[in-house]
Amino acid sequence: PGPEGTITGMGPASVASPLGNGEFVGDVLYVGSRGLSPNVVAAYDLGQDKVIAHYDIPTGVGVWAMCKVGTDVYVATHARSDLYRLDTVSGQVTKVAEYTDEYIWTMCAAPDGKVYLGTSQPGRVVEYDPATGASRDLGEPAPGEQYVRSIQADERYVYAGIGANAHLIAIDRVTGEKRELLPEELADRDWVSSMNISDTHIAGGMNSLAELVVLDKAAPETYTVVKATTPGEKYTVAVLIHDGYVYFAGRPSGTFYRYHLESRELEVLGVPYFEALTHRLLAHEGRVYGIQDSAVFVYDPATGSLDYVDLVQRGLKSAPEAPMSVHSDGRRVYVGGKNGADIHDIATGQTTRLGIAGEPKTMLTVDGVNYLGVYTQAALYAHRPGEPEARLLARTGNQQDRPRDLAHDKATGLIVMPSQPEPGHMNGALSLYSPRTGSYETYRPIVERQTVYSVVARGGVAYLGTMTQEGLGLPPVTTTARLAAFDLVRRKLLWEVEPVPGATRISSLAFGTVTLYGMTLAGEVFEFDLLRRKVTRTLAVGAKGGELFVTGRMAYCTDGAAIYKIDLVRWTVRPIVEGLAGDWFGAEPKMALDPSRRALYALRGRELVRVAIDGR
Repeated sequence: PGPEGTITGMGPASVASPLGNGEFVGDVLYVGSRGLSPNVVAAYDLGQDKVIAHYDIPTGVGVWAMCKVGTDVYVATHARSDLYRLDTVSGQVTKVAEYTDEYIWTMCAAPDGKVYLGTSQPGRVVEYDPATGASRDLGEPAPGEQYVRSIQADERYVYAGIGANAHLIAIDRVTGEKRELLPEELADRDWVSSMNISDTHIAGGMNSLAELVVLDKAAPETYTVVKATTPGEKYTVAVLIHDGYVYFAGRPSGTFYRYHLESRELEVLGVPYFEALTHRLLAHEGRVYGIQDSAVFVYDPATGSLDYVDLVQRGLKSAPEAPMSVHSDGRRVYVGGKNGADIHDIATGQTTRLGIAGEPKTMLTVDGVNYLGVYTQAALYAHRPGEPEARLLARTGNQQDRPRDLAHDKATGLIVMPSQPEPGHMNGALSLYSPRTGSYETYRPIVERQTVYSVVARGGVAYLGTMTQEGLGLPPVTTTARLAAFDLVRRKLLWEVEPVPGATRISSLAFGTVTLYGMTLAGEVFEFDLLRRKVTRTLAVGAKGGELFVTGRMAYCTDGAAIYKIDLVRWTVRPIVEGLAGDWFGAEPKMALDPSRRALYALRGRELVRVAIDGR
């Protein structure tokens, strides 16, 4: 690999074409991407059955929200939150507004052409008037709640679906007066995360029991709750009222349902693509279209047919995305992203795509099998190199959705996976999988009112590094991250300490010969004596915390911008690579150690790079 610090480019880390929303103008479906740079809106012509144009959206990390006013398509981005108008006649894209909110999640157009946006954090509603270019803040529909995740508008009201504690708020468009519509019996639900309205009804998808609430507009106290019937269903992710029915999609199964408003009969129409997320449901020329990642499904009520249209095969742009994880088994490098992982063959340089209906957040190799912790549902998958698909081993349940790390304990043979709870929920969990028996057991809480973020295991004990954030949208109730030990045989917490005052996350852990090393979110590395259970040394390293690996008397870590080498004897640090500007999803820097301990894998921008190390 060359002298230490030598960089070898391996091409784009993860290439994908994930979508976030869509809108029809005539017979052209405009779909917006997420995670690309720049993001694009692609125009898919139904008559020609191909993508005929792409329009760059220069800011933001993704497009979650779209709506149309006449022949104009409005496109909203997140992180940063900008509003664009795409003139579909001229093809011109113009930024018309920008907002301080972190995310624009949802958007709709009222009958008079005014546009309404739902944002986070906190959750508020904004009105944009295309006629004047002015924005009006309608405030927080449910003060203290962090998300407006669904929004609809008619002549008189804006309807806002709220999380992480569910509300359905009607806002008078003239006076700004707010009224709660969600029945009191449903006040304990998590979210109204998807919504659609008709002249007579409001239909909202609720998490995390995979329910649909249907209300009579004239008498909201008259309502029906419909439960999705597929076993294990948790989320109602897209809703459409069309021709006397409420169509909706479920997750994680990917099942497509419809509910008849008059007869109250629920039907399962099929599974367009197993476990795929449906971002939007649209009605066009009598058919129902579902926007999924890189594809569209089409349901014809007249015939009952359900077709699947791969937009990549029809010209949808693929591009490097911001990856979420990286791991090497020595012959290959896995890079996790949206809907799967790119597998880079180190010897040949060839890249293949491993499709998974979710996002691999963390990976590990044990006895020739690669294990992947996948968002959502905190799922654990296994992939044996050469096989075309990964195999689902288990879903964590227990209101968990984001796997945070993986470790293997040789003494017990267990694979350990910590996870973060769903938005708005308390207490992360720790799951233990036995490759020998296939058993999968989950323990929650582990460290009370915290999430376990990092883990290493040895001698029948898992050592856990936590973060103070529980489910997203839930303000932390603790102030300092902890280091804890969990007995994998007796299944009990042995001890916990706060190693670094004020640290909110321990981003990585690694074993030394007789000590444990950790890195905090602020980029501070600490040495921990396991016998005395105390921190013996600390060292300021990078701008923020990322992965940390120990090789003999040296350690390597990254903050995404640089890779640092720490002499564990002298307790000194120096960068061996700088200027990486790794563009990681969520700005959470990752890195992988080659099993040979002669190389690291990291990002330079969105390019996968191999960095030579000597370990001495």
